[in-house]
Amino acid sequence: MQKGKWNAITDVPGVAVGHVTLKEDPGPESACTGVTAILPHGGNSFEQKVPAASFVLNGFGKSAGLIQVEELGVIESPIMLTNTFSVGAVLEGTLQHMLEENAAIGDSTSSLNVVVGECNDSYLNAMREMKVRPEHAIKAIRKASGGELTQGDVGAGKGMICFGRKGGIGSSSRIVHHGEDSFTVGVLTLTNFGNEEECLIDEWLGRNEIHMETATDKLKPSQEMQSEKPDGSIMIIVATDAPLDSRQLKRLARRASIGLGRTGSHIHNGSGDIIIAFSNAYTIPHLSIGGDTVSYTLLRDDAKVMNDLFKAVIEATEEAVYQSLIHAQTTTGRHGRTVERWPFVEE
Repeated sequence: MQKGKWNAITDVPGVAVGHVTLKEDPGPESACTGVTAILPHGGNSFEQKVPAASFVLNGFGKSAGLIQVEELGVIESPIMLTNTFSVGAVLEGTLQHMLEENAAIGDSTSSLNVVVGECNDSYLNAMREMKVRPEHAIKAIRKASGGELTQGDVGAGKGMICFGRKGGIGSSSRIVHHGEDSFTVGVLTLTNFGNEEECLIDEWLGRNEIHMETATDKLKPSQEMQSEKPDGSIMIIVATDAPLDSRQLKRLARRASIGLGRTGSHIHNGSGDIIIAFSNAYTIPHLSIGGDTVSYTLLRDDAKVMNDLFKAVIEATEEAVYQSLIHAQTTTGRHGRTVERWPFVEE
């Protein structure tokens, strides 16, 4: 399918992404981690919530905020990504940012549901040291921008490992045509899962006629890494400007798991595989204006374009995983541990 201008989640109008990366010289207690913020639109995300849904493919995860997303079908904060032990600090920083923007939160109006996702980067990052602090979350939010997106070993992806190689942040997008209009589907992944023998990137490169080969026989992950690294996880964020409600967005989120499966993932026992989907085609005001009812124009489930949206999510998720490998660089973290990038050989 046709890709967006940037082939990234930021092709969805209004979506912005910001990274803060923490990298210290290799040592037993050194940081190799970060924070990534995804802003659903350019306005106040508490005052103007977006319809959203989550789908837990495998629940070995420590995310925050998903219970309320499941119950109410909206997201009212930036979507934050970090390492497992930094969920609390990132939640605190995001809360501080939102409180500064919204004086009514926790006072004259309701509380706030902050959404934070995580993956375990403890092989390269001294996760027990909890080097990510609330101010890093605030900085990631304030740095967020649209347009071209930095990918690979940045932000929350700095210490992540994918298919036994250096992973991290990956993104992709697809354009879906609907009469004279078009919709964009963008996906951002935080990849930290799988073993090398599972990866189907060579098949994907050939299918898409991308002139790049891999030399997997030249570089093998160390026995230490294979035995000591955790099973890992993946966070998948799906964004679109198609007018969908939370129930329909859960249908999109489920399809993202097909894109993940195409990469060869076996969804390991200790892998937290969590998908969050939202639409910014319309927003839901925090306060009721003009009565107790609201009405929105939504796509019908049996509209032909729905199948195209499903296909777009699958394609973009698969490619976003591979983009995390393509953009990541060899990284040395705590205890001098080194994770090589995927061994690409340009033709």
